[in-house]
Amino acid sequence: MVSSFCSRAAHLSSYLSRHCATKSSVLRRTAPSVSSLGRRSFHPLAGQSIANIQTQWEAPPSANLVPIVIEQTGRGERSYDIFSRLLRERVIMLHGPIRDADSTLIVAQMLFLEAEDSTKPIHLYINSPGGSVTAGLAIYDTMQYVSAPIHTYSLGLAASMGSLLLAAGEKGKRHCLPNASIMIHQPSGGASGQASDIAIHAKEILRIRQLLTNIYQRHCSMPNELQADALARFERALERDYYMTAQEAMAFGIVDGILEKRPSPEAEPERPAH
Repeated sequence: MVSSFCSRAAHLSSYLSRHCATKSSVLRRTAPSVSSLGRRSFHPLAGQSIANIQTQWEAPPSANLVPIVIEQTGRGERSYDIFSRLLRERVIMLHGPIRDADSTLIVAQMLFLEAEDSTKPIHLYINSPGGSVTAGLAIYDTMQYVSAPIHTYSLGLAASMGSLLLAAGEKGKRHCLPNASIMIHQPSGGASGQASDIAIHAKEILRIRQLLTNIYQRHCSMPNELQADALARFERALERDYYMTAQEAMAFGIVDGILEKRPSPEAEPERPAH
């Protein structure tokens, strides 16, 4: 009996040892390491593509984050979202990529403010990485179309079409804040399909490039600078991404002054170009 009991105990011990070892080895193989877990979930941007991160950064504030301004009137309280309140002061905010929907809103606001009073200036604040050329040109053409003067201000970044709209403001009223960045470059695009289709797209993008170069030359030529010299200067600058500080943008002719403080109504002091 004793030998039978010992035999069963030995058999049970062997069974437990064999199966527990197998399960623990499986657990060791499948359990994630702490470092791997940290890389996957501890950082909010882990595992996201650069395009997704840029999209999140560029997206305008969601509706529930837009501040509401409450004013006291003779008839009680009146509330506005902050952008509508700024529009009453003839201020338009261009934030983020320039797309067709954004272009339509900017154009509508400029037309509305012109209808309200065509003699008072419209203040366009730009913080944009650029975007659609056609959407940007719709805004540009409207800026030239309305009779109200357009004062432009760059804060943060004015790149690509954003820099063109900055330069398109009324001469003498184009401003940078001290730490703004400005970037100009030639248009980019792509095409696929038959060779004839690709040739058509290539011809169109070259036409757009020349159009944008002419617009920069029109608004950014220096006093006493020959038209041909200004055109050649911008053709060279637009070959690649060309970044400028606020001071460099003023020297280049894109803006007319740098504002550190809001100017007084009587005068608008600006730094002289160096």
